[in-house]
Amino acid sequence: MNTYPKIADDQLEKYSSAISLSDMEIFVFPELLYSLVLANIMSPRIWQWKEHEWFAKLDTMKPYKKIQRLKQFIIDNYEFNLDLDTWGLTTKEEEIERFKPYMDEKTIGRSNALFGYEGDKHYFSLDIRKHFGLDKYKTNIIPFWKTETLEAMDAFRYKDNYRVGAGECVSLSTLYAAALYIICDIPLEDIFLIATPLHSQNFILVNDGVLTNNRRLVTKTMWFNGTDLTAKAQRALRNEQVTIVANNTGFIHTVYDNATIAAKSFERFRKKLDAFTTSEITFEILANFLRERSEFQKCFQIKYMRHGKEQYLPIERAYAYEHGSPYKVSDNATRDKLLDQIDEYDFYTDPIDNRIQLNKLADYLKGNPISHFDEESMKGLADKIDCTQDMSRKMSVIEGLVDFVHLEPELPDTESKTFESPGPIEIPVGTGREEIIEYLRGLRETHTVADLAFYASRDLSVTDWAPFIKAGLERNPVIVTETAALSDDELIQTLESMTSESIYDGSRIAQPDEVWNFQRGDGLERAFALSNVWKKRHPDAAIRLSASGNLVELDLDGRQLSFGSNKGLEKQLEL
Repeated sequence: MNTYPKIADDQLEKYSSAISLSDMEIFVFPELLYSLVLANIMSPRIWQWKEHEWFAKLDTMKPYKKIQRLKQFIIDNYEFNLDLDTWGLTTKEEEIERFKPYMDEKTIGRSNALFGYEGDKHYFSLDIRKHFGLDKYKTNIIPFWKTETLEAMDAFRYKDNYRVGAGECVSLSTLYAAALYIICDIPLEDIFLIATPLHSQNFILVNDGVLTNNRRLVTKTMWFNGTDLTAKAQRALRNEQVTIVANNTGFIHTVYDNATIAAKSFERFRKKLDAFTTSEITFEILANFLRERSEFQKCFQIKYMRHGKEQYLPIERAYAYEHGSPYKVSDNATRDKLLDQIDEYDFYTDPIDNRIQLNKLADYLKGNPISHFDEESMKGLADKIDCTQDMSRKMSVIEGLVDFVHLEPELPDTESKTFESPGPIEIPVGTGREEIIEYLRGLRETHTVADLAFYASRDLSVTDWAPFIKAGLERNPVIVTETAALSDDELIQTLESMTSESIYDGSRIAQPDEVWNFQRGDGLERAFALSNVWKKRHPDAAIRLSASGNLVELDLDGRQLSFGSNKGLEKQLEL
């Protein structure tokens, strides 16, 4: 007989949230973020990747090469999904009432996109709510915006207009974290999950650091390359407060006073991230800065020797020619090849007035690399920027450059926190899947994150069914809405004739909206999905569900139905 820790009455909301996993729930219950990572580690899916030919000879590669290999696999097999209607709608009032015992409305609104969060001044100009499709939710109606398990991500291939699997940013970050450990042998203590109100990323302590951004990777070199793609990857850390940082030792949250992450682990993360987002000012960095901040290009020109004679080009013309070219202004090895492609009539024969020569500045920076915090060296750089005597204009260039070479992300403040932890989840690299499951099972009585991982994995053979039922009945509106036009008989026929195949292995069970969205389910899953809709249609109806081995019997207020099941579960329910 399976046993599991008893859930206290005041913990049922949290445990049911491990089933539904909406972004709001993860913000209110930060333990859920790492519990999903552990659920993905326990899943057989990623372990099966190890046998894929794409990962052959992976053990001969260095860590970053392994991570690159993983990145391409994820790009090939998953799309970034931002369809906020996928998991249906709820109301602000319902969610605020749910979370009232844990967090007040004002705090949620200040930090959660679905309750009006808009970010800093950068996001106002970008119109970030429109960008994410949030602007259409102008009333009290909001989307659930759920995070998908690995199995749900894979199942998107069954939906119309999806070629491969898919998931939103938290889904991708938790997938990455699990796969980095399983496939790339990156220790769990070197993988940090970062959540902001509008995004979720990972920071990996490999080389100078690697940042995941949805499906892609950003290295320190890429962070400072000044491209549009990098600017998008920087957007969250530059313009939002980090609300959660989590790893195998615990989490720290901007709202809650208690942090469970190990203080030394968080400090290690903070220092590594600070180094990752900081660079000395070299010629390459200056050229990358001008690529990103094109408004400052009019201060610069570049000298080029053509047929033994000096020519001078407005720097904005050089950057214009970068588009579609493999050559870069910032690359010493290819800069002359880029300039050679530019028509000669674009050049001037004499230096252009009121523009600094980038080449001269490059020579200065070769012998004088500059740190953003060194006041004297910054003053020396300002003196070299002689394109204008207007000090305010000159300082705007300097301030923009300092902002480019040093970002200090707005992390949770440690001074206001108390660090208390149940201890780290220690799973050495190379540990087998079954051994991991047994280890986590042994932690359940004392470690909430480990216990929640079994609920996030939906394994009803080793969990209390109450959280699953609560989440199923309260947070699965899609199947109710989509079947509203069907009669009761048509509803039953639709669920009975659906593909009899679960998206989950073993005794793990899909929620009703997963059954509907992916148009498939084991008999037990379809019976529960049918019960969910029936209860919404007939609130006073007596519903009894009996699962015994390979048979599920459903009594809908006297109407008898039966389904075959491969889940092997034994349960009697009255809804």
